[in-house]
Amino acid sequence: MAKIVLGLATSHSPQLSTPTDQWHLHADRDQMKKDLHFRGSVYSYQELYEHRKLEGLSAEVSGGKWLERYEQWEQRMVEVRKKLLDVQPDILIVIGDDQRELFLDDGMPTFSVFWGDQVQVIPHEGLHPSLEAARWSNFGEQVETYQTEPRLGRHIVEQMMVEGFDVAQLTRQAEGRGIGHSFIFTKHRLMADDLNVPIVPIMINTYFPPNQPTTGRCYSFGKALGKAIQSWESDKGIAIIASGGLSHFVVDEELDRLALQGLMNRDEELLASIPENQLTSGTSEIKNWVAAAGALQHMEMKLLDYIPAYRTEAGTGCGMAFAWWE
Repeated sequence: MAKIVLGLATSHSPQLSTPTDQWHLHADRDQMKKDLHFRGSVYSYQELYEHRKLEGLSAEVSGGKWLERYEQWEQRMVEVRKKLLDVQPDILIVIGDDQRELFLDDGMPTFSVFWGDQVQVIPHEGLHPSLEAARWSNFGEQVETYQTEPRLGRHIVEQMMVEGFDVAQLTRQAEGRGIGHSFIFTKHRLMADDLNVPIVPIMINTYFPPNQPTTGRCYSFGKALGKAIQSWESDKGIAIIASGGLSHFVVDEELDRLALQGLMNRDEELLASIPENQLTSGTSEIKNWVAAAGALQHMEMKLLDYIPAYRTEAGTGCGMAFAWWE
């Protein structure tokens, strides 16, 4: 039977791959937003600034602090990559979300598994200037093809149906639609040219109403996924990677630390108690970690680091986190 040999989880924010001398472009974009989600409410940038100005975040958005944060997570990325390369799994299962990349309003499944022979990256056009610096890691510089593992993908689909999860399945992409940034980031920042193994893309609709799964449902999905993987009649070693999160586009350290506590302690009740109205926008990607934790519940989670990366005094930015299970 197949064996799960490693679990990894990393944030995948474009900010991770943007030099600090260009972070001001992210801040400029934040200040134009009128839909910043924070603890169940939606704010314009100015409203959010008024709400959080007493937190004294000015020291967090200095050039020196930005450089410190950048160097901190660059080291964590080195450690995560080394762990992956040391283990040398045969196949990667990557759990990510799709943000109108592969799926649009003609079909937005709650859970989906791609089990075609290969999947393609189609570069994004018309990116905001703040995102161009991270094009190489998140949005594609050229058309690329990633090898996938259809036998395992199909097996997962079949077994998830047995376990009570009516997953969507696909073996090809709609014309002009590429695999999402969750998977591009995994390929370019974790695998690069050093790990040439197939992937199985699993996508969760964490973002778009009305069919986002609850946190509790994501954990149950992960448990079923882990069972499906280990029932595959193969001697392959499988690594599971969760891509995305934590809180963004507004940093919520309290929420992030609560979620990480629940993940490390395998505390399904705590995770399920997090209000769904706080897991919106980019923060919803915490659910990718939750699904991975369910699949990896037989292993120990090690949190390498949690880095609150603020971009403005209103508290916009991203809670970056890095972990593995072994």
